[in-house]
Amino acid sequence: MAVIPSPMPFEPDRFRSAAAHYEQGRPPYAQALIRRVAMATRLSLQDRVLDLGCGPGPLTRAFVPLAQEVVAMDPSADMLAAARALAAGIAKIRFVEGSSYDLGPELGSFHLVVMGRSFHWMDRVDTLQRLDGLIDATGAVALFRDSAPDVPANTWRATWREIRVRYEAGGHPRHRSGNWLPHEAVLLDSPFSQLETFGVIERRAVDVETVIKRTLSMSSTSPSKLGERTEAMIAEMRAGLAGIREEVVETSALVAWRP
Repeated sequence: MAVIPSPMPFEPDRFRSAAAHYEQGRPPYAQALIRRVAMATRLSLQDRVLDLGCGPGPLTRAFVPLAQEVVAMDPSADMLAAARALAAGIAKIRFVEGSSYDLGPELGSFHLVVMGRSFHWMDRVDTLQRLDGLIDATGAVALFRDSAPDVPANTWRATWREIRVRYEAGGHPRHRSGNWLPHEAVLLDSPFSQLETFGVIERRAVDVETVIKRTLSMSSTSPSKLGERTEAMIAEMRAGLAGIREEVVETSALVAWRP
């Protein structure tokens, strides 16, 4: 197995100032994708789901109608507070403040563990080893993500990236080391080495204020990272992205089972 870079330093409050912007800024996962993953993993109303690194809980809320219980786990108290508020009145959710380093038998067993844009922050090898002891024999891990296809509706993203990069405080962790391995490579050398990808491409409405919230929801351009430069970045985005109306988004899931 190739060398895997050391895990990112554990910072439970990394998204503290981003939490307020995450739900409105990040592209939601397609409902058709949620249903497809549930079908592929044979999730039933007798099964439990773990949403690891749940953030404000979009996957938690999406899987609640399809499972017996969803455990929403995140190391950030601010993210959990947002998740609780957004799930107010919804039953079958258990909130746990903790990280992948807190995975243990006291959480019980699960048929499905989902992660949305969170796996890259973890010690991935250690996390999969811990999950091997928690996921039932026919269960799976599903890593959710979003991307932007190279289509005319997304041409505004070049301007967005140009502005964002000038303000970023550090890059994405996968860009910080030349020997970073994609999730697929890590999974192939884990107990969950049978892989399949599902994706849904949709045209969606978007405006500049949503894109600003999306930017502020990122760890490298959160208000706590930018400080007094926050308002300058917002002003540039409002000027440079005025008039955007739509985007094309692919939300996808990399699903991994034991062979």
